[in-house]
Amino acid sequence: MIKRNLLVMGLAVLLNACGFQLRGTGTNELSLKELDVSARNAYGETVTQLRQTLENSGVHVYNGATYKLILTDEKETQRNISYASAGRASDVELNTALYFEVQGRDNLPLMGDKIQVQKVVSHDGNNLVGSDSETLQVRKEMRRELIQRMMTRLQMLTPEKLAALQQTADNKAKADADALKAAQEYEDNTPKQSPVEVPVE
Repeated sequence: MIKRNLLVMGLAVLLNACGFQLRGTGTNELSLKELDVSARNAYGETVTQLRQTLENSGVHVYNGATYKLILTDEKETQRNISYASAGRASDVELNTALYFEVQGRDNLPLMGDKIQVQKVVSHDGNNLVGSDSETLQVRKEMRRELIQRMMTRLQMLTPEKLAALQQTADNKAKADADALKAAQEYEDNTPKQSPVEVPVE
């Protein structure tokens, strides 16, 4: 019995040393230690679960953090991809797309993208309640996958990457401000033509 336990422990250590992890047991350690997270649907399930996942990963989530993650939109759609003989859909493709933006200092946008998850479910026209229940369950699984993919994206945001994105955003903001100022100065310095007076006969 002792030998078996030692063997199991030894294998676990060896597999861990090789980088092997069971799916869903890996850590979500992020370089970001604080983040402001918001969404159009401020109390929606996605943003709520994302906040919890971030906090469980050691990220301090609060309003006013230097970097902001904004979930700008979330769209759920579905389409029939096959039909039963009676004309009712037998296979339905569920799709969820999550659009997001990361902002830095001065609320300047650093990056934006979307994450998309698709699943196919069978739809039984003779068991609508069961089919609807399965669809809801699959939607929950898709939400968890969306959050996991978002965490993977956030893991890629190293301090160096964020600094480079911030520098690019600062340069663009300065260039836009300089261009606006130059256009305003040009307009101010351009002589205004007086309206042509039409002689009264």
